[in-house]
Amino acid sequence: MSLPYELFVGLRYTRARKRGRNHFISFISLISMLGITLGVAALIIVLSVMNGFQQELRSRILGVASHVQITGPDNFLSDWQTVADYARRHPEVVAAAPYVNAQGMLSFSGNVRGALIRGIEPALEEQVADFARNMRMGSLERLRPGEFGIVFGSEMARSLGVELGDQVTLIAPQGLVTPAGVIPRLKQFRVVGVFSVGHYEYDSGLALVHIADAQRLYQLGERVSGVRLKLHDLFKSREVGRELFGLIPADIYISDWTRQHATFFRAVEIEKRVMFIILTLIVAVAAFNIVSTLVMVVTDKQADIAILRTLGASPTSIMKIFLVQGALIGVVGTLMGAVLGIAVAFNIDVIVPAIERLLNVQFLSKEVYFISDLPSDVQLDDVIGVTAVALVLSLAAGIYPSWRASRVRPAEALRYE
Repeated sequence: MSLPYELFVGLRYTRARKRGRNHFISFISLISMLGITLGVAALIIVLSVMNGFQQELRSRILGVASHVQITGPDNFLSDWQTVADYARRHPEVVAAAPYVNAQGMLSFSGNVRGALIRGIEPALEEQVADFARNMRMGSLERLRPGEFGIVFGSEMARSLGVELGDQVTLIAPQGLVTPAGVIPRLKQFRVVGVFSVGHYEYDSGLALVHIADAQRLYQLGERVSGVRLKLHDLFKSREVGRELFGLIPADIYISDWTRQHATFFRAVEIEKRVMFIILTLIVAVAAFNIVSTLVMVVTDKQADIAILRTLGASPTSIMKIFLVQGALIGVVGTLMGAVLGIAVAFNIDVIVPAIERLLNVQFLSKEVYFISDLPSDVQLDDVIGVTAVALVLSLAAGIYPSWRASRVRPAEALRYE
């Protein structure tokens, strides 16, 4: 026999073929193994979905927002070209584009919606944002100075009921003071495009106009609200912001996406950690099943243990026999759970729509959630971490029953045999 006898006996105890009590113990071992399988699979699937949410949320938000944003002390920049030139000298900066941010109210055919009006330079905006690839109708190039074109998010276009070519009224909150009182400034804009970035907040509340038209409507002259920057590595945004503050010789304020949208990403990260802790309890419960299984095996096999002891087996060898049984349940259950979890996580985009069609429900409504699809991103670190936790819990669960087995006294165990 090439295997150590501890391993051989432990494997024999794990797969009892006789009916009766041994068969029941094997059934309990199978239930423990399936518990670990489900726990590990659930952990991997949930962590992968949380990773997917984090990645998808980041890509969609940063497809519209900026990696780094530079503004003046009064939220305006007078000489944005100089600021942009200094910013482009930094090796991490890919592109820079000016913008104007303002509030407005849009009216069309009796429908009224508030909106964030962003004035952009289309040629430069395409370098720092992903509007061009998310256009559903029209294009950003149709925003030309003096023509007063406007591009809507898809949800705003739907709520207003507008189509390409329609004329909408933009009402600016800054009014004109006349002898008759304050009169709001009104301007007709022609719809030249509709975008959909997949983020309900932007699709329902953002409208794009040419920066020259925005400056004219809001009486800014040559000023802009600030400069938006795109970086090679978005995770270096805070570091780049600090370096730009010392590089640009002007009175400026610099913010980055980690500050502007920190709440979203911090919430996802906290949820991921909490879900890991909660779902680890599933594996812990399965590990407790291993304890009960091994305790039953030790009680049932006391005569066998006594015989092995009389044949010269040491207490350490007896411990190894039952540790092998507990470890086998844990290892097989963990591997099966890892395979199942990875398989489901990689195919979550097919499984969830199939369930939605079968049950005629929608789990993630666009009106409620930022992301309407269930994304998944399987990361090796998460799989290794989950597997390691499951194996440690499984091995730890077998220590006490194995120690109990090693303490069995042969004379007492064989007294009534």
